[in-house]
Amino acid sequence: MWKTLVEAFKMKDVRSKILWTLLLLLIYRIGCFIPIPGIDPTVFKIENGVNNNSFGEATSFLGLLSSLSGGALSNGAILALGVGPYITSSIVIQLLTIAIPALERLSKQGNEGRQKIAVITRYVALALGLAQAIAIVISLSGTGSLNGNLGFPPFLTAAITVLTLVAGAMFTVFIGDKITEKGVSNGMSMLIFVGILSTGVGAFYQSIVEVFSDASRIVTPIVFIVTLIVIFALIVWVDLAERRIPVTYAKQVKGNKMYGGQTANIPIKVNATGVMPIIFAFSIINFPQLIMSIFWPSSPAYAWFSKYLGTGAWVNIVVTSLLILGFTYFYATLSFNPEDVSRQIQQNGGFILGYRPGKPTTQYLRKVSHRITLFGALFLMFMALVPAVIFKAIPAISSSGLISAFTATGMLIIVSVALEFDKQLQAQMMMKTYKGFLK
Repeated sequence: MWKTLVEAFKMKDVRSKILWTLLLLLIYRIGCFIPIPGIDPTVFKIENGVNNNSFGEATSFLGLLSSLSGGALSNGAILALGVGPYITSSIVIQLLTIAIPALERLSKQGNEGRQKIAVITRYVALALGLAQAIAIVISLSGTGSLNGNLGFPPFLTAAITVLTLVAGAMFTVFIGDKITEKGVSNGMSMLIFVGILSTGVGAFYQSIVEVFSDASRIVTPIVFIVTLIVIFALIVWVDLAERRIPVTYAKQVKGNKMYGGQTANIPIKVNATGVMPIIFAFSIINFPQLIMSIFWPSSPAYAWFSKYLGTGAWVNIVVTSLLILGFTYFYATLSFNPEDVSRQIQQNGGFILGYRPGKPTTQYLRKVSHRITLFGALFLMFMALVPAVIFKAIPAISSSGLISAFTATGMLIIVSVALEFDKQLQAQMMMKTYKGFLK
């Protein structure tokens, strides 16, 4: 990747896109430290996924939100909601596209249909951002934090807080769109990448500072780096792994030309679903705890849920694993349809050796897809649960803040976005090379 960056900076157009990306990311990071006017930022403070001031007891969902926003939620910043509302909106619209015929027709209308769906996604993100902002204000109202430090009445402080959070969420969407338009790679992915990376770097920097005050703690960063390298290597290995199914195309004579007679491959990625099943599983299992911690923090239901289904409980681990398995298969069916692939192969005069075109080919592709999806689901279950157990088993790491900064979701997102950025950069360089050749 470093070689790719060096070569990219030698090309003026590609260098301009990289600089645009860095500038917009810098603006986003600055917004993650500007506090909401009139509110004491300490009421938002989240440590290790726990907010000890206004949001009740431990909720890893809050920690995940803070990590995705690069600590903006923990800082009580104007961009505290970050990309959360837009990501949730994108997932909801993607699921509704299958259920609602009108949205399905829009998705098949090419670029115009995708633009209309993008507008709908933004409106839904606005509504979700408004709902989240109101929930945050309600949670703060019981602590006296809305009295503010500007002398405003509580209702005016609440209104300013809601408007600021919603405006910050939509400004984040604007920055992401500009990165996609003028920069390199997908803008929303880059914002999440920078947010998670900044959280991890901050925790690692803190561990280095502790080494200077106590030399015996030097084991912590060393052991953590070695463990992290091994986990990153495993993620890269699985992320790039794919099963290639060879397809042979028969020779066809059309006019005076002969077509076909070639062999191609159908690549099926092992981890085609990415990190979405983990995000969905953690959101569903932790969302009830988050809601109860905001509205009913002293209720028996909340105490029971925290004890038996809270973070770290065995029931929570089992349910999370089953949800990851289910969502992996669900997303796999969305990304790979054996019937459509089989039909396209047959229409183009192709066949898979040993299988007749039509139903036998469809059954074979479905069997291969299910097996690979099972391996991908087991990998996601491993990544969601085992690294945290390994980190907790190492005393040097479990006693530091590194374990909360580098979550399974965060590590998967960092590797996936970094690999995608490298691919996009190489594609930009290749396109410029071809243009230069044609000139």
